[in-house]
Amino acid sequence: MVDHEVDTSAGTAVVDADAFDRRGVRAAASDGVLARVRTGLAELTGALRRVAEHVLSDPEAAARSTIVELAERSGTSPATVTRFCRAMGFEGYADLRLGIAAETGRARSAGWTVDIGREIQPGDPLTRVLDQVIAADTRAMHDTAALLDLAEVERAAVAIAGASRVNIFGASGSALVGEEMQFSLHRIGVAAWAWNDVHEGLASAALLRPADVALGISHTGQTRETIEMLAEAGSRGATTVALTGFPRSPLAELADIVLITASQATTFRPDALSARHPQLVVLDLLYIAVAQRTHDRAHAAFRRTAQAVDGHKARGAAS
Repeated sequence: MVDHEVDTSAGTAVVDADAFDRRGVRAAASDGVLARVRTGLAELTGALRRVAEHVLSDPEAAARSTIVELAERSGTSPATVTRFCRAMGFEGYADLRLGIAAETGRARSAGWTVDIGREIQPGDPLTRVLDQVIAADTRAMHDTAALLDLAEVERAAVAIAGASRVNIFGASGSALVGEEMQFSLHRIGVAAWAWNDVHEGLASAALLRPADVALGISHTGQTRETIEMLAEAGSRGATTVALTGFPRSPLAELADIVLITASQATTFRPDALSARHPQLVVLDLLYIAVAQRTHDRAHAAFRRTAQAVDGHKARGAAS
């Protein structure tokens, strides 16, 4: 039976989803459809959320369903499905179906045969666990590529390439990712510091200037310490960059530039952990983009830093 009550709550969700879409999620009809739905799920409520959950639970069935069938299976109405389509950046249900069909078709042709949604059991053999992890990471990488706004990456790279100083803020697992980025930037001569202690980070952020850049990393975009440090940097005129999985999170809302990542959680590896590889991919892309824009300086710095540590490597080891 169709739940007619849900339409009254859908209006608010549509507003939220539209705002989410304006934060820079690309709306190509055949690219990243399921990634957009997964990313926007946390921002949807009521009837729209039920439609999203049903689409994600069985994308191939959704691609085969009529609008009435999808409404019935999700316990909503055709009008709600139409609103969901528009919230996801499509003109109508036909465009959504084509987008899902194209994406699931690409997944099959790419050999993604492992059921990512299957729970990993304590008794599963390591071969099965390895397949699950690789499949989840592969899908997360592709989803991140579909969600990522390369114009935002370009803006961030230009800002970092011209910065006097780069501060990188993060906590827990995000701090580890930030340290990787700080190490990469240092190797090409960019003055970068990674901070995970809020007191030290706030003190450093307070000394930033308009020519500087601050990068805040948080998958949820809800980490209070990271938000506070990035906000302090922004108040001093620094260009602020957020790396997060949620484009309407508090961290994203206060940043000048937002870089979006996707994740594929599995049993024993929730979102915060599964987001790490996509985060590293985006930061690696950003690092290379900075190196491209500072080629001569970066090449000379990388050569000097490689020579400086060469004496501490085993004979015959590559640099």
